Amino acid sequence: MSATPPSAAAEASRPLGPVLASSAVTDTDVDRPEPHPAGRRRRGDRPRWWLYIVLTLGLIAMVMPFVWMILGSFKTDAEIRQNPTGFLPQNPTVENFETLFGRLDFTTFFINSIVVAVFVTLGNIVFCSMIGYALAKLQFRGKKLLFALVLGTLMVPGVVTFVPLFVLTANLGLVNSYPGLILPFLISPLGVFLMRQFMLSLPDELIEAARIDGASEWRIFLRVIMPMCGPAVATLTILTFLASWNNFLWPLVVATTEDMYTLPVALALYSVSQNAARYGLMMAGAVVVVLPMLLLFVFLQRYFVQGIALTGIK
Repeated sequence: MSATPPSAAAEASRPLGPVLASSAVTDTDVDRPEPHPAGRRRRGDRPRWWLYIVLTLGLIAMVMPFVWMILGSFKTDAEIRQNPTGFLPQNPTVENFETLFGRLDFTTFFINSIVVAVFVTLGNIVFCSMIGYALAKLQFRGKKLLFALVLGTLMVPGVVTFVPLFVLTANLGLVNSYPGLILPFLISPLGVFLMRQFMLSLPDELIEAARIDGASEWRIFLRVIMPMCGPAVATLTILTFLASWNNFLWPLVVATTEDMYTLPVALALYSVSQNAARYGLMMAGAVVVVLPMLLLFVFLQRYFVQGIALTGIK
């Protein structure tokens, strides 16, 4: 008969009660499933119906004037002046658009607005980007002072500089010309600030690597910096084009003949007759003026939102 090893004897003599108690599994533990984390509804995940109602009301309040403008462009002046006036046109007509495109020199006004807005926008993209790059990535004396001057010009109302700017334009002989309408707005302090803040978020390592490879500052600016500034450029394009397209006071003063009128000036002058305002013609012209801006925003809205979100990270 063989002897039992000491280790086996010790295991056999150990009490089994605690082991069985610890390893015992009740029926309730088996039958009760673990709740899935996705099935738990947290307090913050509850649908906020009131938020959707508020946003819907805000959307209606913002869209309603545009809808009224579009519907009013198909109404006659007599129908618009009715009290109370209806929301939908009773007898839709395109007479306002026929007057706008047929009797008035609308093509000339439209071309003038396009030329001025496009050149002003291109000038801001080029010069504001260059100044923004210098203020963001280059080191030179007076850099902080120059940026402080840019911020200071943002606080000066445009009315303050309007008369000196017109006197300077007149002394240069630029009244009633495209340069007189374009040159004063080729650079904007808001555009410089926008491009500078966006370029601060770009990594300096890319610039240093390009300098080590022997690239000049112009090449770095054109090949390294500008391709990464798409959102900021799109934002600057929309803001500048919108401001130039809707500019009224400066073209009204500088343009002295009809062949240099822009759309806002022409609509303001020709939609008011000797007896009363021609509201139908005014609304038809407003519809035509708004359409290019809507199309521009539709094409650039994704970059516009990125530019607004990313500008000012640092």
